[in-house]
Amino acid sequence: MNSSLILAQAAEATQVGNPLVNIAIFAAFVGITLVIVLKASKNNKTAADYYAGGRSFTGTQNGTAIAGDYLSAASFLGIVGAIAINGYDGFLYSIGFLVAWLVALLLVAELLRNTGKFTMADVLSFRLKQRPVRIAAAISTLAVCVFYLLAQMAGAGALVSLLLGIDEKFGQSLVIIVVGALMIMYVLIGGMKGTTWVQIIKACLLIAGALVMTIWTLALFDFNFSALLGKAAEVAGNPEILNPGMQYGKSETSKVDFISLALALVLGTAGLPHVLMRFYTVPTAKEARKSVVWAIWLIGAFYLFTLVLGFGAGALIGPDKIKAAPGGVNSAAPLLAYELGGTLLLGLISAVAFATILAVVAGLTITAAASFAHDVYASVIAKDKTTPEKEMKVARRTVIVIGIFAIAGGIGAQGQNVAFLVALAFAVAASANLPTILYSLFWKGFKTRGAVWSMYGGLGSAILLIIFSPVFSGSPTAMVPGIDISIFPLANPGIVSIPLAFILGWLGSITDPGTEDITKQAEMEVRSLTGVGAEKAVDH
Repeated sequence: MNSSLILAQAAEATQVGNPLVNIAIFAAFVGITLVIVLKASKNNKTAADYYAGGRSFTGTQNGTAIAGDYLSAASFLGIVGAIAINGYDGFLYSIGFLVAWLVALLLVAELLRNTGKFTMADVLSFRLKQRPVRIAAAISTLAVCVFYLLAQMAGAGALVSLLLGIDEKFGQSLVIIVVGALMIMYVLIGGMKGTTWVQIIKACLLIAGALVMTIWTLALFDFNFSALLGKAAEVAGNPEILNPGMQYGKSETSKVDFISLALALVLGTAGLPHVLMRFYTVPTAKEARKSVVWAIWLIGAFYLFTLVLGFGAGALIGPDKIKAAPGGVNSAAPLLAYELGGTLLLGLISAVAFATILAVVAGLTITAAASFAHDVYASVIAKDKTTPEKEMKVARRTVIVIGIFAIAGGIGAQGQNVAFLVALAFAVAASANLPTILYSLFWKGFKTRGAVWSMYGGLGSAILLIIFSPVFSGSPTAMVPGIDISIFPLANPGIVSIPLAFILGWLGSITDPGTEDITKQAEMEVRSLTGVGAEKAVDH
């Protein structure tokens, strides 16, 4: 396709929908959710209210909120775009995210909920030395949340730039600033309770919107999925879009990169602090299990929808037009909505995507704020000699700082595929958090040095490898295209950093001369497996 045609299509894409209608639908959603957040904030009297929603949510409500937290902008905008451009290889993101969820449930979720209080560090420091483990856990939590926030903020800039016809980087940056300010407002006012209700509403809207678009797309092809795939291959002008290997099978390096990506996706969820924190918002372990069942059904159904939506965007719009639109790959889902239902459906689906971003960034921000206030300030700086009121005040200040970081990072990450950015966050989570969580829950010989080495080693190696990878520099699509320091050939560091973190955890433990508290170790084992004592512990 020649450059003049691509430019013409890009110009056409900037006029997608009616900006006034889009803004009106956005404003309506923000107004409704702010009212809900304000109502929820009236009950934020204690730390348990602010961090864990007062543990007042049912399993059904929490399961829906978990789906809302988990189905991020990467799931909706990034994966649909990845499938539209790369076909089968793009769908691997959906498979990875879904399988990852099952790993988190089977290995970690309920055990963490039974053992902890508010944060992941509560579990990791339960039978180890408090100060070094809590500091390391807080740093890794903040790092994962910041990486994940980059993806959501980049998605916000891409989405709203498409809807308002903003091509310039300055305009997109303004959009990211507005999203960040809204996010800060939600979390400051509503805490976990307000955030949870936003996530429940957003999950219902997102899944309903994706279902409507899926049925509509299939109806255009007489509910013949093979016909849809054939049309997608025809429009792309490449039948390889239906086969594995279009993105990850070109070379030996890309095949290794795929294995690295798969490891990060499958193991990363079990280390995502903002998803794990959701299990503290239910009153009992039974409700935690119920929330898991609801989440599996909702998340599984949504990822099946992405297959139809991705190939539908490829068939009805075409990869070239998607790539040329403001927001690039992330524009596939909104462009498909416009193709199907015109301005109104575009506005509704985009408002849902916007809600998705706001809900997820609010969840990430409150997790990061809780980690700093509860683990660093209350436990390390104040040495448990503080009040819940002071702790909540520190948490709210942390929200503002994290919000500013997220805005700056989101501006820097513009143009990146959000599914890809989230995969990096998963790699950091799998490297920094998962080995320590598994060792803490399942290995009696795990010691403080092992926990600290594993968290810092996994986090440091993952971030270092990302900085020296082609993602960060050395190519036109890199985060910093003007320089070239890429000496690590893979785009995802998981294949190196995850095993390294496990090895460091083992090595640190066997070389640690100290002895751990046997009574605490036994208490943690009984509580994690049975839930006995968990309810009493979390209410204090």
